[in-house]
Amino acid sequence: MEITFIDETNAVSNDKVADIESLLQFAADYLKLPEETEMSVTFMDNAAIQVINRTYRGKDAPTDVISFAMEEEGEDELPIIFDEEDDFDLEMPRTLGDIMISTERAQEQAQEYGHSYDRELGFLALHGFLHINGYDHMTPEDEKEMFGLQKEILDAYGLER
Repeated sequence: MEITFIDETNAVSNDKVADIESLLQFAADYLKLPEETEMSVTFMDNAAIQVINRTYRGKDAPTDVISFAMEEEGEDELPIIFDEEDDFDLEMPRTLGDIMISTERAQEQAQEYGHSYDRELGFLALHGFLHINGYDHMTPEDEKEMFGLQKEILDAYGLER
């Protein structure tokens, strides 16, 4: 899987980026995603994520992680459908979407929950990753499925509290 990392904070070390990439690659393998899958992860501060949260979710407060899935249809959007009978072969990578993580919120939550910043950053990245793969926690059933899978992947990877 190809992951583009953007660090707007200039505070995330190359080692931390490598750790997040390793976890997300593991999760992609766990979900059996095609190798040519693409996505991005952007690290930002509370002020930047608050603007996104306000603009796209109508919540004027910083949050820990926001995901934008490319495969979800928004309101008034038409699906893109390719005719399988066409004579040309389209080899387009699967683009999952974008994850934005507030490193400030990650730091705050790591202290609140009594675990490491690395664990919180990994948790948030995986949480966003599951969202851009179609998982959600809007209903109790969906929450049970998503959080169960999240724990399963974190445990298999070895990133525990």
